[in-house]
Amino acid sequence: MTSLFSGALRRSLILAALSGAAAQSAQRPAREHAAPPVIVIDPGHPSENGVGASGHGVAEVHAAWEVAVRLRDSLVAAGYDVRMTKSAERQVVRNVERARIANRAGAALMIRLHCDVGSGTGFTLYYPDRRGTAEGRTGPSAAVMARSRVAAYALDSAMATRLSPGHLRDGGVLGDSRTFVGGRQGALTGSIFSEVPVVTVEMAVLTDAHDARFIASAAGQARMAGAIAAGVRRFAPIAPPAPRPTRN
Repeated sequence: MTSLFSGALRRSLILAALSGAAAQSAQRPAREHAAPPVIVIDPGHPSENGVGASGHGVAEVHAAWEVAVRLRDSLVAAGYDVRMTKSAERQVVRNVERARIANRAGAALMIRLHCDVGSGTGFTLYYPDRRGTAEGRTGPSAAVMARSRVAAYALDSAMATRLSPGHLRDGGVLGDSRTFVGGRQGALTGSIFSEVPVVTVEMAVLTDAHDARFIASAAGQARMAGAIAAGVRRFAPIAPPAPRPTRN
């Protein structure tokens, strides 16, 4: 009970900070042609770590790609500048290069889409909670870790509202260090090389039959994309256009 309360308290504090930041942003003089936030979507696999997991006839690489395309279309329709780390489902891109694509774009957020396997169920979000080392590099910075944490809680809150009642269990927010690779390196490779906020979304557990059916279905993929898009809008809202000056 104590851990659940403290988790809820942490989430409420972070969401309050988000609201305060949005209010401060709204008070700043708006630019008439402000560029929309850049969101980089990273559909997981294939990479140096292989083609991804599978379970109950569902391939992680396919589910991640389908959700990524739907998420891209949703965010573009909302006015975001969206980039993808690959142009085809089976395109091989190393995790270092995926991070560099987001860095070069100056992304407001990089969203890494994956599916898990194991004994659990539901969706879980990960952010870099400590520095790690991979391929001769140590990272990310403290600032990237802090912003990634805020982004992870913003996404989780929106996803829980849209997915947890009757669709998928909310596994909450965890640090990269809780993953298999992050436990060895300190953080995931994509996070170590990231210079922008980064969140990994493990959308479902493919070894669970219910989760696999959900993320394999068109309706489930659309709901997942919509839930993530709602989190993006919460973390990186598009500034309203400045009012045109009136002529006397």
